[in-house]
Amino acid sequence: MYHAGVSSSRRKSRKAYFTAGSTQRRKLLSANLSKDLRAQYGCRSIPIRKGDTIKVVRGGNPDREGKVMSVYRRRWCIHVDKMVREKINGQQAQLPIHPSNCVVTALKLDKDRKRLLERKKREAKDKIAEMD
Repeated sequence: MYHAGVSSSRRKSRKAYFTAGSTQRRKLLSANLSKDLRAQYGCRSIPIRKGDTIKVVRGGNPDREGKVMSVYRRRWCIHVDKMVREKINGQQAQLPIHPSNCVVTALKLDKDRKRLLERKKREAKDKIAEMD
């Protein structure tokens, strides 16, 4: 299927990514769900948010877990509570982590998040039904 509004150009894709607005960055800063959450909610990934519990699977700090303290959309990263580094002057600095290097192990649920998960589950069922 061909879509006239979508380009496969590397140059245009990178420009769209780096000039994306805050609402688009929310979606772009998504993380995969762990295997048990994936089975429970019937969806693969979800935009990350403050209060979620994550596990880092790639990068410089693998196998470390913690709760998301903030999602820094401008800098394309998240800050996790137990991931800090001691600076030379003794201050603590948060380590920036990209959500694509993480797996969500526990979700902070509210009514909007539950509605999002229900919608994604329905869409997944519809896609499977189309394929059959």
